[in-house]
Amino acid sequence: MQAVIVEHIVKKYQVEKSEVIALKDVSFEVAKGELFGVVGPDGSGKTSLFRVLTTLLFADSGAAKIDGYDVVKDYKIIRKKLGYMPGRFSLYQDLSVEENLTFFATIFNTTIEENYDLIKEIYQQIEPFKKRRAGMLSGGMKQKLALCCALIHKPSVLILDEPTTGVDAVSRKEFWEMLQRFKRQDITILVSTPYMDEASMCDRVALLQNGQILAIDKPANINQQFSHPLWAVQASNMYELLKKLKDWQAVYSCYSFGEFYHVVMKLDATGGKEIQAYLSEQGFQNVEVKQIAANIEDSFMALMNTTHD
Repeated sequence: MQAVIVEHIVKKYQVEKSEVIALKDVSFEVAKGELFGVVGPDGSGKTSLFRVLTTLLFADSGAAKIDGYDVVKDYKIIRKKLGYMPGRFSLYQDLSVEENLTFFATIFNTTIEENYDLIKEIYQQIEPFKKRRAGMLSGGMKQKLALCCALIHKPSVLILDEPTTGVDAVSRKEFWEMLQRFKRQDITILVSTPYMDEASMCDRVALLQNGQILAIDKPANINQQFSHPLWAVQASNMYELLKKLKDWQAVYSCYSFGEFYHVVMKLDATGGKEIQAYLSEQGFQNVEVKQIAANIEDSFMALMNTTHD
């Protein structure tokens, strides 16, 4: 059974005198119990898509269903079935941790005790601060409280909009481990993220750019579609290196990735020796060139380049 169905969604905004298309004919389906990621940079349309799915925004055209219910006609039913965690912390900052959780449980005609087993693991981490005002919590603790409030009524579908933005690396890792455990309880999870490394933790991902879906598949399958040899290149003068690589006619694409530049050549026959020789001719020292396997970010960049060509 498909828990989420999105069909040809279009959303436009009027910005001053110009029209901005935030979502361009977006379609996909999410199976019940699936952890589905929507991955893309800021401004790609992730938040607009999630606001349509959570009945907070009307699409200009297209349709969407949650557990078989239409997001426009059946919005009251959907709001009871959904758990939603927006990108910006939106709980009551003047209320304590305990008061926020009690408030959200009351809205959904339930109690903390009734669904405590679902949130127990998370709540135990913030329970020592239950009397503290939400606005005084750290980023990681705010994240955990927001997740508890989204889960307190035991939703069938959980929608999380960039939940790990601004959170430290340890909290990010813990958060994704929690999502895997929720998935095993048959909760369907849609999560958006600008972090490409988080995409590999999803069952499937939709790569979104400028309101358009570039690809939908398992992360491993998307990586397998990367068709050209990929090289990691480093040298003593990295700023000048980037300029020279982009000016070289043999280079198809080049972008920064940690301490290296990831380079795709126009001809597969152009390998490490040719790159090394070219950079030596240009006067670079301490040149390191190695062939690497593509990751989800490399695949995303390749799809973007294909779209722009």
